Parts: sequence; structure tokens; C-alpha cells
Amino acid sequence: MTKTTIKFLSAICFLILLSWLSFKLLNNKGKSDLELIDFSIADTSKITQIIITDPASNKISLVNKNGTWTDDKGGCISVQNVSFILEAAKNIEFKGYLPESSCQKFTELMASQHTKVEFFVSGEWNKTWYIGPSSQDHYGQIMLLDSDEEGKSTRPVMMRIKGLKGIIEPRFFADKRKWMCTNIFALSVDEIKNVSVQFLDEPARSFSVQKNKQDFIVKQGLNSLNYVDTSNIYRYLQAFKKIHFALPNYELTPSQCDSLKKSMPFCKLQVKQTNGKSTLLKLYRIKAKEEERNEFGEMVNMDMNNFWCVLPNGQLVKCQYFVFNPLLLGHVYFPAMEYKKKPITK
Repeated sequence: MTKTTIKFLSAICFLILLSWLSFKLLNNKGKSDLELIDFSIADTSKITQIIITDPASNKISLVNKNGTWTDDKGGCISVQNVSFILEAAKNIEFKGYLPESSCQKFTELMASQHTKVEFFVSGEWNKTWYIGPSSQDHYGQIMLLDSDEEGKSTRPVMMRIKGLKGIIEPRFFADKRKWMCTNIFALSVDEIKNVSVQFLDEPARSFSVQKNKQDFIVKQGLNSLNYVDTSNIYRYLQAFKKIHFALPNYELTPSQCDSLKKSMPFCKLQVKQTNGKSTLLKLYRIKAKEEERNEFGEMVNMDMNNFWCVLPNGQLVKCQYFVFNPLLLGHVYFPAMEYKKKPITK
């Protein structure tokens, strides 16, 4: 092969390479790698709204107003879940490009199956994440970006959270039950004006604690107790400082919920605050598959760990007795309560 031939072939190869590069540049005109991988939001304190839409078209809107996160109706939501999202938004980083052989496959897959997360900064839309399946090693997530600066990417990439090994998608869910704020009571003694515990199935167990100027009056039914240790009153009221429900309702259908609410609760717990706010809870027992021993040593056909509770907003949640017993068992704090158990009937 002569030198002239070698030079000619080299020139041909160079022209082919130049043509290919020109084609790629023209095909991606106005595009950049930044368009593909700049998912992060450096200052997450400026995020004012996050909208999450899951593959089943469930949607939730999270709103930040003066540093307080709520749903779009101003309702309480889990602050911890918000912190997980903000951490991801700040620390998300590029993991790698998808192989050319699988890029088209995941692009088509994500067109119909993805979780959509819209971020608004200072009241304006800033970025949208499209979250697809996990990466093959499960240490990252296949994602696609749409931003106000770069526009929508044409191909997904693999992303991860800096310093963590795992997938990103579980942090982003639109099931409103998972976002429910579990807090029921967070009251100091000074905020409580009156507590009424009414057992509808066993009225003799009912009692109330009422604030009377600087003192409290404890009643069993309509009768005031003759002697009550003041320190025990404060111990009882301090139990309202941190009361949460265990789980939202994942078990009962809407019709079952309606039937339950129409039945008689075993107890009504009402708390009136000094600021005028009143909270009424209705408590319903859960039947057990097998008999269990209750707090009085009797064998009963009821779940001794959990019960249903209807919150003031009508939501049905599952609560635990060990959390609520300090609020319900008056005789533990007030031994002067006269209570005779009804005979057990078979």
C-alpha cells in the first residue's frame, strides 16, 4: 500500500468521523450533559411546593408556607417524610449513563410507568423528576429530568443519593394515608381545661378531670371524689404530652368503615383545651380470632393490643392500648374510684 493510498484512506476516515460528530452535534443542538444529570436543588429551603403523582395517577401536593409543611388544604403531614424528600433533592447525584442497547427500552417503559415529582422553588416551577425502575445493582434509580433551564431530557440516566446505597423511589409516594400526621395530642398540663372519659359499655369506669381555677376536680360519673392526690392528677394530665396513632386504615373497606362508625363505641374520650378547642375521639374494639386476657385477667373475645379510633375529622385509624391506657384507666391514678366489675356472663 503506497503512502498516497494510506493518506487517502486516512482522509476518508477523518471525514467519516467528522460527519458523525457533526450529526451528533446537530442532533443534540441546544442540549447538554447538564440537561441529563442536573437533578439536584442546592437550596432546598426555597422549595415551596412538591407535587407527587404515582403510576396509578394518585396525587398529593405538599406545600411549604413559612417553613411549615402541610398538604394543599393546610392539613398536617409527616414532617419526617418531607425531610427524606428534601435530603434526596439536595444530595442526588449522577451514577452513570445507560448502555445504548437498553436506553430505548427504558425510555419507552418510563413513558407509561413512572413516578412524577414536580418541584417549585420560590413559587415557580423549577424541575420535574420522572422516576423509573431501580438500576440493575439496586444502588440507584433510572430517572429522567425536565427543568426550566434545560428543558426535558430525551434519555434517562442512572442517579443515586450521595453517600447512600439504595434506591430513591420509596421516598416518593402519593398515598395520602402514608402522609397522615400521626399526632393526636401534644398538650401540656396548662393547655388542658377538661378531660372526659366515658365508657359506654361499662359506665362505672367513666371519669372526668376538670380544671377549677388553679385546681382540678376529679369526678366518677357525676360524683366528685373525696380525696385525690394532686400529684397523680398532674401525672395523668402529663400523659397527653405525646399521643400518636399507630397506623392509618389499610384493612377496612369504605362500607365497613361506615358500619363501624354506626355501631356503639366502647369509649368516648374528649379533651377541651383552655383556648376553646375540643377534641373528641370514639374508640371501637377489634374482635380477636381467639380469646385473649384483658387488663382485669378475664378471657375476652377482643384484640388486647389494638383498637379502632375515629378522629375528629372522620378518619379511621388504628391505635394501641399501651399508648392510650394511661389516658383511659382512671383507677390507676385515682384509687378512690369505686368500681365493681360486672359478673362475667357466658
